[in-house]
Amino acid sequence: MDVIRPLLLEQFETLDALLAGIEGDAWFTPTNLPGWTVKDIAAHLIGTESLLAGVATPHVDIDVHTLGHVRNEIAAFNEHWVEHLRRVPGPEVSARYRDIVAQRRESLGSMTQADFDAPADTPVGPATYGRFMRIRVFDCWLHELDIHDALGTTGSEGGPRAELGSAEIFGAVPFVVGKRGKAPEGARITIELTGPLARTINLEVAGRASVVPSLSAPATSTITMDSTLFVRLAGGRVSGVDKLGEVALGGDTVVGRRIVENLAFTI
Repeated sequence: MDVIRPLLLEQFETLDALLAGIEGDAWFTPTNLPGWTVKDIAAHLIGTESLLAGVATPHVDIDVHTLGHVRNEIAAFNEHWVEHLRRVPGPEVSARYRDIVAQRRESLGSMTQADFDAPADTPVGPATYGRFMRIRVFDCWLHELDIHDALGTTGSEGGPRAELGSAEIFGAVPFVVGKRGKAPEGARITIELTGPLARTINLEVAGRASVVPSLSAPATSTITMDSTLFVRLAGGRVSGVDKLGEVALGGDTVVGRRIVENLAFTI
């Protein structure tokens, strides 16, 4: 709690300032998320914090399940809030965000470690309330980057919030490499990230893909890219096929390319 809560509150403040600085038609700027503008992302953020504050999901006049980018019930819930706030002016959406995070800040401030350890339903299944709040850091941080990318400005690519938020991504790397990237038995893979979240990730496949401190033998495939690109590939914001020119592959490049093209893990 002592790690997650202050970073989540800081993320709320960062987004509040970002939204408050958006003017005019910039609210309607398309983002890398299908069907969503900058204002739609703000509506989604309001919706999730409203859910956590106990606010009922608003009724809308369309069947959101018919929208092409809605593939599951979480997406359908998000779309209810997007549609609900679609005709609300951007500055009012910003004000509503400030109001709901003020409620959430008060609620989070009164919680104990026992509250954070309590069982909770989360976007990744049954876990703890604390895990849900770590996912909130990830979601809010990634949407901060989405808004900056759409507006052509710079967000928090590194630092404590990015490190905590990206933990969701790095925790999914074995699944992405083994299941989605179909790395073969015996493969030894090194993913080298440069940039603000620079690190070396070593994986070996023995029945399943696992992160290891160091490889038992030279890598069979190497993948090198900037962490800013890695985050957007993992978040499904850009296509691996389109970004291969920004990735350096070594060793078995067929396996490396397949991993890059299947890095997206978000629901």
